[in-house]
Amino acid sequence: MKVVLPGGTGQVGRILDRALTAAGHEVTVVTRHPVQEHEVGWDGTTLGDWATAIDGCDAVINLAGRSVSCRYTTENLQAMMDSRVDSARVVGEAIAVAAQPPRVWLQMSTATIYAHRFDAAHDEATGVIGGTEPGVPDYWAYSVDIAKNWERAQAEASTPGTRKVALRSAMVMSPDRGGVFSVLSRLARLGLGGPVGGGAQYVSWIHDEDFVRAVEFLIARDEFDGPVNLASPGPLPQRDLMRALRSAWGVPVGLPATRWMAEVGAFALRSDTELLLKSRRVVPGRLSAAGFTFAHPDWETAAESLVRRARDLRAAPRRTPGQSSHTV
Repeated sequence: MKVVLPGGTGQVGRILDRALTAAGHEVTVVTRHPVQEHEVGWDGTTLGDWATAIDGCDAVINLAGRSVSCRYTTENLQAMMDSRVDSARVVGEAIAVAAQPPRVWLQMSTATIYAHRFDAAHDEATGVIGGTEPGVPDYWAYSVDIAKNWERAQAEASTPGTRKVALRSAMVMSPDRGGVFSVLSRLARLGLGGPVGGGAQYVSWIHDEDFVRAVEFLIARDEFDGPVNLASPGPLPQRDLMRALRSAWGVPVGLPATRWMAEVGAFALRSDTELLLKSRRVVPGRLSAAGFTFAHPDWETAAESLVRRARDLRAAPRRTPGQSSHTV
């Protein structure tokens, strides 16, 4: 199978690149800064020679978009919006002009599209789209607008020969350095991994192995189109998530943080408290109904699996500059 990954050099892209290549598929990564042999360049907004990679491929998985791991300034929020909408639009244009369009276009989206909620879980059929919740910061609505516009750009693309799926993904947990699991683990190991703002807010997550398996499942199953939640069936309160993570690392205590402490910490990490405080209680309704089984459905065993791999990574020698990272 030929797979094209626009925006495939980020954490999720690296996960898919490794796994799909290991499975014997031909992967082409489309990136602003191509370095490796299987990478081609683009600017994320206009058609170019990169579009030839899409012509004749089997699947496109568009992951492009500015990282959300930043301060939510007006400038950064606009960059998040533009990078997602523009890349989805131009991927749609490339598919539209292809002589042999791909069978399926998986478009990254986000579970952040759902409302801040504690009382019930969001699935695709009954979930409540956010943006109008009372008592939350106004700018949280902008994050929802980004997600809605992101999905709209795909939905409005004229690609009648290509099935379209929007991946409403929860946080993808992998031991790769710099990912969300790496950040949470560092806090836990420093004794700072306690409840934030009380810790009642739900965290939705998915183990990287299940993320890859779900993507492969959606590529193979022609009945899927539209939004699909990529999240484990076991979202849990933040205090419980961090307790299990501390246990996996063998750290007995995690200091709690108030909301104002979270603001200070987020500022120091050049991130934003929405990532810490919004309650994302999302479940995989459509995947579960179709018979998809999760290898890591509960956080306790998933955390243990990820910590074992993280320890192995920390013990492994670092690659020298220029050494390829395109390995399994």
